[in-house]
This record gives sequence, C-alpha cells and structure tokens, in this order.
Amino acid sequence: MSTTLSTDAARRIALAAQGFTRSQPPSPGTRHFGGLLDRLGILQIDSVNVFARSHYLPVFARLGSYSPGDLDALMHARPASVTEWWGHEATFMRTADLPLWRWKMARLQQRDLADEDSWANTHAGVIEWVRSELAERGPSVAQEIETDAERGRSGWWEWSDVKRALETLFRWGEVATAGRTSTFQRRYALAEQVVPREVRERDVSESDAVRELVRRAAVRTGVATASDLADYHRLPTALTMTAIHELEEAGELNRVHVDGWRRGGRPLAAWMPSEQRVPRAVDAHAILSPFDPVVWTRDRAERLFDFHYRIEIYTPRHKRVHGYYVLPVLIGDQLVARVDLKNDRAAGVLRVQSAWKQANIGADTVERLTTLLRATAEWQGNEQISVGIRGDFSDAVADALGAPRHETE
Repeated sequence: MSTTLSTDAARRIALAAQGFTRSQPPSPGTRHFGGLLDRLGILQIDSVNVFARSHYLPVFARLGSYSPGDLDALMHARPASVTEWWGHEATFMRTADLPLWRWKMARLQQRDLADEDSWANTHAGVIEWVRSELAERGPSVAQEIETDAERGRSGWWEWSDVKRALETLFRWGEVATAGRTSTFQRRYALAEQVVPREVRERDVSESDAVRELVRRAAVRTGVATASDLADYHRLPTALTMTAIHELEEAGELNRVHVDGWRRGGRPLAAWMPSEQRVPRAVDAHAILSPFDPVVWTRDRAERLFDFHYRIEIYTPRHKRVHGYYVLPVLIGDQLVARVDLKNDRAAGVLRVQSAWKQANIGADTVERLTTLLRATAEWQGNEQISVGIRGDFSDAVADALGAPRHETE
C-alpha cells in the first residue's frame, strides 16, 4: 500500500532534498562548494551571461553571497576533482563519477559509428587528426587546434569540423576537459592526460551505473515520478523503470502518490527514498537559474508549485511574455514571482527588466524580494538597481527599493 502525500508536503520534501532547509554559511568556500556539488550531483552549464552564467546561480541560491572566482578555482583546479560531461545537459560533475557514464559514452559511440553515413564516419580523418593533435600538444582550446588545421591543411577542413570532432570525442569519453579559460572556453585534452588512472580503469556495468544514478536522483529530488527520475540524469525510460523496481524491491525506494499529480486523468505514480522525512516547514529565499534542478523539469515545477515556466531566450522579442532571462523567485516554500535580470557591468547596475507576481504572494513578498535583489546586486558587484516598466510587480518592487526606472528593452 502506497503513502499519499499532499502537494505541500511534496514541495517541502523536494526543496529540502535540494538543500533549501540548510542555513547559509557566513563565508562560503571550497568545502561548501564541494558539499553542494555532492548534494546536487551536477551543475548545468549554459553560455548565456546576460546576468550570470547558470552554474553560479544554484550556488548563490543555496549558499548566499560568495566569490565566483573561488568556485572557478574548484572547477578548474589541477589535478581535477571536478570535470564536465553530459550528466543532464552539459554539466559540471565530480571526476570520480565518470565511470557511471561510461556505458552511455559507449552507446553514443556505437550509435555514431553504426551508420556508415554518419558525420563521425564521413569525417574519420578529422577525428583522427584531432586525436593526434591533442596527443602532441596536450590540453588545448578549440581555436588553437582550428588554427593549426587552417594553417597545416590549407583549409581542407572547416573550423566547425574541428570543433565537432572535439565534441564527438568528448561525448565518447576519449576527450575530457582540462578546465576553462577566463573567457569560459573549454580546454580539451585526451582523457589519459587529465583523468586519473584509477578513474579511467574503474569498471561499472550498465545496470549498476543506472541503478546508482537513479538512486542518486531519488535522493536529490526527494519525491519524483519515473519521468522526473529519468530526466535528472537524462536516462532512458526503460532502464530507469528497471532500476526503480530493483531499488523498490531492495527497500530503498517507496511508492507514493501525491495529491493532484495526474496525467491524462490518471494518478501519477511517484517514489521517494525509504528514509525520507517530511520537513515541517521550508523558509527559503532565492532567485533560481532557469537550469536549477528545482525547475529544470518544467512539468515537475508546475506540479510542485503551480508555476508555469518557460525560458524565452530563443523567443522573438515581440512574442515574449515575461522577458529575455526570466528567473523564478523562491520565498518560503513557494515560487511567488519572476524577474527578468540583466547585469549592466559597465554601468555597475543590476537592471530588473521586468517583475511579475504570482497569485499566492504573501504580505512580506515585496520586502523579501527587494532584500534579495539588493543581496544579488551586491554579489554581482553592482552599486545600483534600476527597475524597468514592464510587469505587474515592477511598480511595487521599484517603490520598495526606491529605485530609478528605465525603459525595458
């Protein structure tokens, strides 16, 4: 017989699993960053830097103000305890976890090579040349190898071919990252050049790896459907279901139902770790990245928070509803608003391009949001906040901040 949870309980469980019941340390440092990475498992990477790069935001949301340079030092240190791979989308993760992904790397390579007309087969010469270049020169950014290709091959290959070869080898696990440059370019290296031997030689079967990844996803989500668990690490549905049943039989997962979680008129089955407890309360305050695990599965965010969320970066300006880089605002245990932020670094201004409220805001929402915006501006080194004219919450936020206004782009 399964347990039934209210949506409120499920929401508190989910936020606690993501670290939002923990107090923020006064001076976050390497130990806290490492602990947070272990808790979340992965930090999603995105190139958009209109406010701040996406992997910095989950850390700020949970730990409070910190130096991004200190986080960079952990992410790009040598020898590397942190690496990159496709653990959800492109993500930072623990180097020691790479063996859990070798089965998927092998699947991707087999798929690419099975089709004789695939890019990998039709550009085998580029791939082999890139291997030899990395073997000779060591860790390099794509542009350095592309320049060699342009000079040494008389333009036989497009620069994009070299980059694609690097990414193909990276996807297969033959190439790994050797940190990033100050302009956030990935530095590529052969795996044997940067991944410790014990990590490269550790063998984990596909079934064991998937089961461990599903186990971790269950802990990191707190309560989740099968599709939620599969999505956390982008696992195949069939393999995820097999792992769920194995973990359920072993007594590690319990089947539950959450009130209101339905699809096609039918209740959705969900699971949570057998030792999971329901927090009495969650009193968080955070601005979330579009790629934060709390909201990256949009359907789950809607089930937990009744919050319909879509990122509008790729939407034409005239069709955007809320703005370009809209971030959900978490206060208490609810998503109560969204703000479109832009970091005007040259002027030292945090620009709140627009602000929008949910129906469930509390009496203290404006005060808590303005406190959060001030802390966010300070974290980013901004001396001033300006509020745009768009959004049904912008006037209240501007008044509470005593902020100047600007025309929203």
